[in-house]
Amino acid sequence: MTRKYYLGGFALLAACLIATAILYPHLSSQIPTHWNAHGQVDGYSAKWTLFTFQPGMMLGLLGLFALLPWLSPRRFEVDSFRSTYLYIMVVVLACIAYFHGLMLWSARTGNLQMNKALMGGVCLLFALLGNVLGKVRRNFYIGIRTPWTIAEERVWNATHRLGAKTFVLGGIVALVLALAGAPFWCPISVLLAGAFTPAIYSLVYYKQLERRGEITSELP
Repeated sequence: MTRKYYLGGFALLAACLIATAILYPHLSSQIPTHWNAHGQVDGYSAKWTLFTFQPGMMLGLLGLFALLPWLSPRRFEVDSFRSTYLYIMVVVLACIAYFHGLMLWSARTGNLQMNKALMGGVCLLFALLGNVLGKVRRNFYIGIRTPWTIAEERVWNATHRLGAKTFVLGGIVALVLALAGAPFWCPISVLLAGAFTPAIYSLVYYKQLERRGEITSELP
């Protein structure tokens, strides 16, 4: 089971490198690598960086996700939700691969509404992460990690059930706004609201339990 996720991750990495190698001879020596809030290019890099930046991030992420289960302290292991943990890894890798594809397309054609394309990818990432957020168990690496979710398992579970809804809803609404051509700050505001709402809820719910004397767990 674990192997198929890592094979998928390495396949995404290989696809990025192969696509870069194919297009490399057709690219200018300097390619756009940064855009401002208006979607205008304001930064360039040597084209060889296409082999190092996103692919390097992907390789590092694969190594990090392989290492984190070993680093997890007792009672906070990721083994109880290993499939979800690795699914999240693949989703993030796919998002990085998508951004890499956008950079290749922009470098090759110079014709891309980068802001809209980037925002669409981020919105989809939020929705996909939210789809499995309720399955994430208490740990130190992934999820809505506030002091109150880490301290109390019931707060963790309730917060992530809420976060699953706000992430999916926020991602979908923000995606619609982005595709409709809304100002850049509109979908960003929706995504931030979807992320901060469960974090605030974790504090409120923890304090409710604390007032009722129902805090049952402590950090080891």
